[in-house]
Amino acid sequence: MKTILKSFIVLFLISNSVLFAQNLDRKIDSLITSKFKPESPGAVFMAVKKGKVIYRKAFGMANLEFDIKMKPESVFEIGSMTKQFTAVSILMLAEQGKLKLDDEITKFIPDYPTNGNRITIHHLLTHTSGIKDFTSMKAIKDIARRDLSPKELVDFFKDEPIDLLPGKQYKYCNSGYVLLGYIIETVSGQSYEEFITTNIFKKIGMENTYYANYEKIIKNRVSGYRDKEGYVNTNYISFSIPYASGSIMSNVDDMLLWQNAINTNVLLSAAFTEKAFTNYELDNGTKIDYGYGWHLEKVKDKIVREHGGSIFGFKSMGVYEPSEQIYVIGLSNCDCNSPTSITRDIASLLID
Repeated sequence: MKTILKSFIVLFLISNSVLFAQNLDRKIDSLITSKFKPESPGAVFMAVKKGKVIYRKAFGMANLEFDIKMKPESVFEIGSMTKQFTAVSILMLAEQGKLKLDDEITKFIPDYPTNGNRITIHHLLTHTSGIKDFTSMKAIKDIARRDLSPKELVDFFKDEPIDLLPGKQYKYCNSGYVLLGYIIETVSGQSYEEFITTNIFKKIGMENTYYANYEKIIKNRVSGYRDKEGYVNTNYISFSIPYASGSIMSNVDDMLLWQNAINTNVLLSAAFTEKAFTNYELDNGTKIDYGYGWHLEKVKDKIVREHGGSIFGFKSMGVYEPSEQIYVIGLSNCDCNSPTSITRDIASLLID
């Protein structure tokens, strides 16, 4: 009798678990299909909890002209999610003693005009440098298609008046992460592409992640689109322009490898990893809800580490909740259709 009862309980639990998973699957499907249609540019979403992939699906089209459907392995431009890699690269160099986070940027870029202000690497990492964001400058249209060296890109904006005094206000700034990329090159003796490829991508097995390149044959690369009274191919931009602030390509599987490497301190010690997820403050003590390369926000009253990306033709979003080890990522191939809200909604569904 006891054996029968135990068997019944086991079957009941298995049945409940299957029903829960199916119900969760339907809820997530519903969130995504309400926004991403089969005949339109699409997206790939992945959800992971405690190391187990519980959702991984592709929606819509990878290429409209050749009628190629999206698949889970598809490779996207991830835009500003690149900043995570730049921040970790800086932390790696700091841990190796090759730079300090409170070093002034003029230590590495002597001709940078700070006009008497003390601007540090920490300021660049936290978007509190006050430097003008070069992507907001009208003249950016004049360089968007040009292949510039990092120095030429820095020279493009370095003489602009600063927007704010360093440390006084948080203001998202792509220029800061361009400068960080330039500092990585100066300190390491490698190009930014070489540094992240050797010290991150190859080290943790990210075989489908690249510093973006139009010429290279990239398996499963998707096309980017915009909506201009109907879908059209996205505008061309030289990848030397987003550079260390937004020029990485990847897929959801490799981004999970990245998240796992961060969680298990493969690239950094626990102490230096923690620096990436500290909620930093302005000079007046106000918290900015940003670490180094990650926003620190809330989903269901849980602090999550997140960052999105937006670049011509593409949108991205990744959310990680540490207490329940939940990771959700969404990548899309139209800059008209962001995965941000859906990614956060999926994370909310997974949080107990």
